[in-house]
Amino acid sequence: MPEKLRIGVLGLTHDHIWGELNCVESCPDAEIVSAADAHAPLLTRVEQLIGCPVCDNPRKMLDEQTTINAVWLFSDNAANVGLAELAAARGLHIMTEKPMAHSLAGADRMLAAAKKNNVRLMINWPFAWWPQMQHALAIAQSGEIGDIWQVKYRAAHEGPRELGCSGYFCDWLYDADRNGGGAMMDYCCYGALLARVLLGVPARVYGTRGRLCKEDITVEDNGMIVMSYPKAIAVSEGSWTQIGKLSSYVTMIYGTKGTLMVEPRHGGRLLRATSDEPDGVEVDVPALPSHLQNSCAHFVHSITTAEPFMPLCEENNCRDAQEILEAGLRSADQGSEVTIPIA
Repeated sequence: MPEKLRIGVLGLTHDHIWGELNCVESCPDAEIVSAADAHAPLLTRVEQLIGCPVCDNPRKMLDEQTTINAVWLFSDNAANVGLAELAAARGLHIMTEKPMAHSLAGADRMLAAAKKNNVRLMINWPFAWWPQMQHALAIAQSGEIGDIWQVKYRAAHEGPRELGCSGYFCDWLYDADRNGGGAMMDYCCYGALLARVLLGVPARVYGTRGRLCKEDITVEDNGMIVMSYPKAIAVSEGSWTQIGKLSSYVTMIYGTKGTLMVEPRHGGRLLRATSDEPDGVEVDVPALPSHLQNSCAHFVHSITTAEPFMPLCEENNCRDAQEILEAGLRSADQGSEVTIPIA
């Protein structure tokens, strides 16, 4: 492995890319060496931001930039599948943005390509880098709050346009084929992943979705997935119509000996309630080691050390979250519960 991991970016229409590029500035072991996208204004923006060579075609970029070791995929959910296969065939490690793909078939294609070509595949989730989230998962998995019987996560805002997402981002977020759905695909993915990491794959899934408020889009603006386990239930909620931030991005983990509440974003608190402290108390959250502080640092660390990705970013967990999502979408469309076969 060279002194620095040389990363090429394939696709710039996912707005999360701009925040991820900022992470590279704090990561001395990585550099962005090229970017490809079909949209000239986005190429100009990335040129001005980091000064790397740009190209309007991913395949051509990879042909010309032969010293790249890895790629980041920030196109739409559907296009990322083909881009992952293209990169894997060239022996390049891959990081893609949540929820991995637009469909379970797409996620399976990505996994197969990575395995066939012996490359690493990491899925990035913004909430993975919250210190309070990582500590909550550690507490829950240690057994400190007993047996977990419910996990709940709600992701919600007023909508991508209202939030200020770019036109490039909104174009595919509101396209069921390129996104895989609407608010359910975009936002119920988080709760599906948390349930997978803490409880495993559910036996049964029930989903509901609808366009409740927005008349100017063709996909659902709200969705919910309920996951049933032998001795637990998980709930994932996604909304593009919520006014205000009350309840948004809050994680609840309920155990037989205690309850955890994770407040959102960096700076949010972790609260724990027990029978002795029913109103809850704030838990001290330890500082994260450098390789768990952001996506770039973790990607580079795991590739250079061959250590596994953290559970929230591990490809098989994310594939299973995609299966839960797809079951929720099918359930919502057919109006009945969907069973997930036992592996």
